[in-house]
Amino acid sequence: MAANKEYALLCLENPLLDIQAVGTEELLAKYGLKANDAILAEPQHLPLYEELLNDYDAKLIAGGAAQNTARGAQYILPPNSVVYLGGVGDDKYAAILKDAVREVGLRVEYRVDPKEPTGRCGVVITGHNRSLCTDLAAANHYDLDHLKSPEIWKLVEGARFYYVGGYHFTVCPPAIQALGQEAAANDKVFVVNFSAPFIAQFFKEPLDASSPYWDYVICNESEAEAYAKSHDLADQTDLKAIARAITDLPKANAKRPRVAVITNGTGATVVATQGQADVREFPVHAIAADKINDTNGAGDAFAGGFVAGLVQGKPLEECVDRGHWLARLSIQELGPSYPFPKQTYSPSS
Repeated sequence: MAANKEYALLCLENPLLDIQAVGTEELLAKYGLKANDAILAEPQHLPLYEELLNDYDAKLIAGGAAQNTARGAQYILPPNSVVYLGGVGDDKYAAILKDAVREVGLRVEYRVDPKEPTGRCGVVITGHNRSLCTDLAAANHYDLDHLKSPEIWKLVEGARFYYVGGYHFTVCPPAIQALGQEAAANDKVFVVNFSAPFIAQFFKEPLDASSPYWDYVICNESEAEAYAKSHDLADQTDLKAIARAITDLPKANAKRPRVAVITNGTGATVVATQGQADVREFPVHAIAADKINDTNGAGDAFAGGFVAGLVQGKPLEECVDRGHWLARLSIQELGPSYPFPKQTYSPSS
């Protein structure tokens, strides 16, 4: 049963148990995976998870893109600031997830499915690349009834910021629409992350249906280019032009100008604001290559730092910088993780 406490930030997506291991090019080829990609598992991919566990010394990590972001935001924000929603099974893997997030102070309100297992994501690391192969399982059965249940909807009403990971467009678009409508009607902040190129390519309809509610859009360069291609934009590789096109879309809540944020690996992050002529660029925090441990979850970490800045009322440029700072910390850890004891944000020079 949900308590009455209000949480500033509410996140929605697909909780997963990451099964992460250093793999080989041969393993990628065996399952038809790309070195730096994210896909949903098909039947031929399902043996991958046991192979990683049995043959590759895999680590088990609480995952799911928006859950990583929620943990990142909570890393920066005061205790009890963030609550996360999604679907899990009634199994030991769900228990692992709950224990992992409890340790970092994140509250979760999972929809527990007695018939489906907890979702898994196989993470194959090759060099600085990572290939993600996701079997949603119970996460794929999240429904609007859970979101609209009195206990959960009370949390929705109490939150001032909503963050939706793009992978949830494959699961329950009505829940995303409900959050977007609540945000627009009550002048709250609605943030969407595209999350993977295939979302804009193959889930264009539900993505577009939510677009009037977008206050902030976060994506990386490949996701931005996939969006541009699927929407037949005139320039499908110019990140500034894509960001501007996203900000110019019709908007339900005219009180807030839309902001599009496109990360670009080690290149500068591109930021466009609706109604402003200039599209700005912000350099990332430099880091030596030998300090990089694992880039898996770097984008989720950026989103966590960025959204934490929004919650704290920081200027846009500082929100971006907080995202860069947290991503820099994360890639020095194993998996989408953050160092403990906690470090304190320091602006880039």
